[in-house]
Amino acid sequence: MNKKYHTKVLMVGVVALLAVSAFATIASANHSWGGYHWARTANPFTLKLGDNVSTAWDQHLATTSVDWSVSSVLDTVIVPILSNHKNCRPTAGRVEVCNRTYGNNGWLGIASIWVSGSHITQGTVKLNDTYFNTAKYNTPAWRQLVMCQEVGHTLGLDHQDEIFTNANLGTCMDYTNNPSTNQHPNAHDYSQLETIYAHLDSITTLFGKASSAGAARVADINTEDSSEWGKEVRKSHDGRSSLHERDLGKGGFWCIKSMVSRPTDLYRKSQ
Repeated sequence: MNKKYHTKVLMVGVVALLAVSAFATIASANHSWGGYHWARTANPFTLKLGDNVSTAWDQHLATTSVDWSVSSVLDTVIVPILSNHKNCRPTAGRVEVCNRTYGNNGWLGIASIWVSGSHITQGTVKLNDTYFNTAKYNTPAWRQLVMCQEVGHTLGLDHQDEIFTNANLGTCMDYTNNPSTNQHPNAHDYSQLETIYAHLDSITTLFGKASSAGAARVADINTEDSSEWGKEVRKSHDGRSSLHERDLGKGGFWCIKSMVSRPTDLYRKSQ
């Protein structure tokens, strides 16, 4: 039986990080991202993070890897790239972390996961240097917040809070206009990971082959062109975050959840 691969893409905007759940207005008691998780037969498991980033990002990737490895159910390890990942193509069983000048498209970062059923099979994180090369966002706090949150999404985590003006929760999985105290995971993130990975699976997706055809199709989508996002299925009440789906055929879907710096920008892109 053919496996069905679905891709979810989370986008981070210029002024704050995106929301992923049902547009909650308060800290969520459960910020799992749809129950998606890496299949494994034992805890703690080790997830590889492919280092495709420049020296400006190396320390932030290292800090993020250490932060998430505090979890009792998983460890992350940074590994060299396998080949030329200029376009940040996914690799089965791991997460590729990349940075480039992706353009003035409104997002700071995108985290993508491919899933078979509820199991994550591969993932990517893209960091947009078009904005991080500017004085406003070229700060350790902004870089660390975005890196931490995007990797957190590839572990299966959603946001704890999605209102920009709420007080910081002290976690990178929080919407904020001020990243000063939202650069690392907090106890609630680690608790949620324990819940997500409380059970064991009879298989593992940390090794093996993913759908190369599905990966290629998603890699060929131009995330800077909203006309390629597919059907808009949901938009937040303030218009700053949206969920799109694109049918890839053979049971596969590409889902993109976006958050941009100015609500009017997203409105124009979504029409």
